[in-house]
Amino acid sequence: MTQSFKLPDLGEGIHEGEVTAVTVSEGDRVEEGDVILEIETDKAAVEIPSPVTGTVVEIRVKAGDVVKVGDVLMTFDTAAASETEEPEASGERDASSGAKPSKKSEADEQSAEEPDKPSREEKEDKAADKTDEGRPRDRKGPVPASPATRRLAREMEIDLHEVTPTGRGGVVTADDVRRHADAGGTAAREGKKTEKAPEKPEAAPDRSEAPEQPRPLSADAPDLPDFSRWGEVERVPVRSIRRATARQMAVAWSRIPHVTTTDMVDITDLEAFRRKHKEKIAEQDGHLSLTVFVLKALVSALKRFPYFNSSLDAASGELILKRYYHIGVAVDTEDGLIVPVLRNVDRKSLTQIAVELKGLVDKTRNRKIAVEELQGGTFTVTNTGGSGGTLFVPIVNHPQAAILGMGRAGMAPVVHTLPSGRHEIVPRLMMPIILTMDHRILDGGDASRFLATVTAALADPEELFLTG
Repeated sequence: MTQSFKLPDLGEGIHEGEVTAVTVSEGDRVEEGDVILEIETDKAAVEIPSPVTGTVVEIRVKAGDVVKVGDVLMTFDTAAASETEEPEASGERDASSGAKPSKKSEADEQSAEEPDKPSREEKEDKAADKTDEGRPRDRKGPVPASPATRRLAREMEIDLHEVTPTGRGGVVTADDVRRHADAGGTAAREGKKTEKAPEKPEAAPDRSEAPEQPRPLSADAPDLPDFSRWGEVERVPVRSIRRATARQMAVAWSRIPHVTTTDMVDITDLEAFRRKHKEKIAEQDGHLSLTVFVLKALVSALKRFPYFNSSLDAASGELILKRYYHIGVAVDTEDGLIVPVLRNVDRKSLTQIAVELKGLVDKTRNRKIAVEELQGGTFTVTNTGGSGGTLFVPIVNHPQAAILGMGRAGMAPVVHTLPSGRHEIVPRLMMPIILTMDHRILDGGDASRFLATVTAALADPEELFLTG
């Protein structure tokens, strides 16, 4: 029996990916779960497991190809796997009987076997239906999940077939695995205890297709001149992360009316505190950077001004206010800018943030970050201070409402007013912060008050810990 394997839906907003490696060849024997492809999609490298046990008949892709969800990647011959068992049993029956089966018995056997043929397809259909409804899937067939989720399941000794998926297209996420473990492994049987699954994938295109831009990356752009008229040129394909970044930035810039405001924050006392405690945090495999303190200060500001933690649903004319605080942190990698998301920042201590953020940054730069770790952000922070930038204008990460940028800190003369009323000039460590927002949601007064809350918390470490 020949079975085609199509690129599955790997997560919300993911429609295509670039094949970076094909790890099998035609004629190879594979087991269900063996890695057969590596695909880079939506800023993450994903290992694609074999959905069946069988032989690779045809490979329709190669490294460098861009494939879309639903494209056929390979075909497998699964007949060999089932035939290895049945001939032995039938051979034993023929030998013991010592006679050839009659035509009637052949017909009976054939009629008895016929219902089994469609049963495989029926089971697959039923499994797909159960997955769409947010219930555990049939044990036959692979479970769509990222490599990080699979590792987590193995470490927690959890069978992914028993986990109720909530990801788009029936993808099992790391949160699904943790919820299943917290429920004592009964989530698959007690569906009422789990969260309701999102709507079926058929309802998604209205939202997912809106930000999708057709290739080439720019629309209605004038034709380029022939640059080779003036000298030697080289054409380099725009792929992977750069392609995804270009598409996302074009969507954000064309859909969001950007407004930017800046301020300077005195971090002299904060830097002294950071230097005092950074070694202690390092012993716990954390990194006490200025970004850690900014994340802590942002939670207080986002709670006080919830519109900064929202998204605009232009179709319905509503604001979606999020009561959770998942903050994305832009990471500069050799392959481009990637934004992993630190979840539930409001529930974490300064030490936890420092440790978890370092882990996310390391995984991102080593290209081990999972797709679900790049999704669900409600606000974004980007820091160019390490590369020497002082002031810049960040672009809002659509569909978020705002983004905060951090520039390079430096010593500067600052006028201080003494209790006596006299003034003096003192050297202080000052850091520029830049807030860019969606003007459809927020105004200049909102930005000023938001930045004032953030700068007050960063200027006074005691205030930061009291309010954070």
